[in-house]
Amino acid sequence: MKFAIIKERKNPPDRRVVFSPETLAEARASFPEAKFVVESSGIRVFSDEAYAKLGFEVSDDVSDADVMIGVKEVPVEHLIPNKKYFYFSHTIKKQPYNRKLLKAMLEKHIEMYDHETIVNKEGFRLIGFGRYAGLVGAYNGFRALGLRDGLFNLPKVETLADLTALKAQLNKITIPNIKILLTGTGKVAHGAKEILDHLGIKEISDALYLTSKFTEPVYVMADVMEYAKRSDGKVGNKWEFYKDPAGYESNFMPYAKQTDYFIAGHFYGNNAPYLFTREDAKHPDFKINLVADISCDIDGPVASTIRPSTIADPFYGYHPQTEQEVAFDAKDAITVMAVDNLPCELPKDASEGFGETFVEHVIPAFFNGDEKGILKRARITTEDGKLTERFNYLQDYVDGN
Repeated sequence: MKFAIIKERKNPPDRRVVFSPETLAEARASFPEAKFVVESSGIRVFSDEAYAKLGFEVSDDVSDADVMIGVKEVPVEHLIPNKKYFYFSHTIKKQPYNRKLLKAMLEKHIEMYDHETIVNKEGFRLIGFGRYAGLVGAYNGFRALGLRDGLFNLPKVETLADLTALKAQLNKITIPNIKILLTGTGKVAHGAKEILDHLGIKEISDALYLTSKFTEPVYVMADVMEYAKRSDGKVGNKWEFYKDPAGYESNFMPYAKQTDYFIAGHFYGNNAPYLFTREDAKHPDFKINLVADISCDIDGPVASTIRPSTIADPFYGYHPQTEQEVAFDAKDAITVMAVDNLPCELPKDASEGFGETFVEHVIPAFFNGDEKGILKRARITTEDGKLTERFNYLQDYVDGN
């Protein structure tokens, strides 16, 4: 079976790749029955020469490969019929802007495997760039704090060589006496936690966070059952919440009254309650003045996230009383960092981490009869131009209803 590492063609350009040269060499050694080719690219964080040096064929034409592996959406005109594709399609939530892409894959009889749908039997994602989104998002939040309050001047992540260089910059700064809330317990949240721990910020319990004052910076890592509660007053269950959050409401305000810097690293599911609304943000006791919204759901659970920001211009301000965007350092504003492609700022580390998990979980499935059901669960479309049973709910989206 022949696998192709395809060129990224979406704009703005993305320098990430699923496999670094070294990880691809590990895959070749582990699976001698697989052949790997690399489509030539001038933007990839690893050069064509780096792959060629390790003995990989680098070509402008990889159309003879069976499996095409990329990161971002493939433009419709570049889709090759009757192939297997892996990339983030951004279609499984019925995103309007990619309906034509899903239709085209069906029409071209493409087998689509979305990185987001590569899950274990319990439904937990096995691969992704989440850790790197968390790392960069938390760092960017501190960068905003330093610039806004004139405390320190951290460089942009995209100007740094790698994660080691990023952490070296953090070693130069001192964090003021603030309280930090981190929501979530997944890969994104743990990436952000890595930054907080590197800075030596003390982690405390929810009870202490909500009731005590401190003379040093502290943080709390809050799981969903801390910031959401059952509407009927009964004890909540997070697995029940993930399955159907309809009977739950926000319990976020106790945290909002104690927090200076909020890092949103949670997953937000359909029908889940908002963490805080625009009305909540107007409350005189609402204390949050800095938000690093790594989850970045626009006009959603974090009311101050009214638009995504960009790597080039990562910060803006949200004025709670007027509900309008203002300068990121404007008086009485909530400073917002809502970059929606954070791992792009750390392309080398992100690519290396992603490739390692792809080799561990996905490549073996092609050669062991998919014994763990990885490919079966991940496949969205079939070779005969139909949606798989698991993704039949997308049919009305495809039909334009």
